[in-house]
Amino acid sequence: MRLSATDLACVRGGREVFSGLGFSLAGGEGLLVTGRNGAGKSSLLRMMAGFVRTAQGRLELAGGDPELTLPEHAHYLGHQDALKTSLSVTENLEFWTGYLGGGGLPVPAALEAVGLDAVAALPAAYLSAGQRRRLSIARLVAVERPVWLLDEPTSALDRSAQETLTELMRAHLTGGGLIVAAAHGPIGLDGARELRLGEAA
Repeated sequence: MRLSATDLACVRGGREVFSGLGFSLAGGEGLLVTGRNGAGKSSLLRMMAGFVRTAQGRLELAGGDPELTLPEHAHYLGHQDALKTSLSVTENLEFWTGYLGGGGLPVPAALEAVGLDAVAALPAAYLSAGQRRRLSIARLVAVERPVWLLDEPTSALDRSAQETLTELMRAHLTGGGLIVAAAHGPIGLDGARELRLGEAA
């Protein structure tokens, strides 16, 4: 599997965020996108996830299911955790596995993997910011998708949870998956190539 970008340009609100962007990423490889605030890190990930229109250029994923688009091959973990506060931790993850198709770890095992098994019955409204982030991360391992798009994935995570995320990312890459992560600094994505956006990046 290979993810490639050719001559990408992004325009938001009439302003060119970036242009002439290109990269190529093979299965088992990670790409760390860095740069100053406003350089387009989140816009690039949202473009790959299908939320932002490509102003110019091409995004292509070779080696996946030809019937599916890049966004349908990908997990997108953004700044906001997509949770229903009235549902329990388990019910939230069951919703996503039912909606997205599952194929990964069973829900109880996914919650255990991120250290949320002890609060599985708790309504999501009572979770801390770090626990909410861990519940979003559980979706990555409960629903099998080859491309992970992670925007500041360590946000709100304590050291232990960051180490857990590092282990999950390593396992995903070892299994042939791809990771594109946006961050201002190291996130434990060892061996990843770096794509720097913006003049002051």
